Amino acid sequence: MSRVSRDGGQVLPFYAAMMACLLFAALAFVAVGMAGATRSDAQGAADAAALAAAREVRDNAFKGTDLLILTPEEWEEIIRGRRFHTAGACAQANAFAGTNDATAECAFDVPEFTVSVTTNGTVGDSVIPGTENMHARARATALIEPRCFLQPATTPPPPGGGGVVGIECRDGTVIIVNPSDPGPLYKLARKLFVVRLTD
Repeated sequence: MSRVSRDGGQVLPFYAAMMACLLFAALAFVAVGMAGATRSDAQGAADAAALAAAREVRDNAFKGTDLLILTPEEWEEIIRGRRFHTAGACAQANAFAGTNDATAECAFDVPEFTVSVTTNGTVGDSVIPGTENMHARARATALIEPRCFLQPATTPPPPGGGGVVGIECRDGTVIIVNPSDPGPLYKLARKLFVVRLTD
């Protein structure tokens, strides 16, 4: 047997081993990518669920409130975000998590709403053991932030009605509310409060 044949015979197993290592590395990178995508899905679901919970509470800031009988102190409490109704917040979080194929756990310390989600799907089968049972988890917190205040020169109407309420916002806009005809109260709430993610 020639030297060339012997060298070729020695190189072939080495070449096969190198190809096997490269294939495994490629499959491992795919698994990492799958895990990253699942984690991204979980974070998106958490963000959407936290925002949904906070927006539900924000939009119902005037729930059960008769604007005609509010005192100046009560107007101030509402505008500062001290009279929120939290019923329905976690239900909204769960609903939005469900649309993103995840389950949610909701907790809140008004005006912050924190949601932790777990994906229903897993990373999937891969060369890395255990990924077929691996769910992604993520957490997000949304904040309801007041953006307006009562105008100092404006007095809310006395109980029984009469007059208008002047509200000034940080961006310089002024909101004039007629308690007898305020329009959709959820729209007023959206003008008074901004909802944003904090982390």
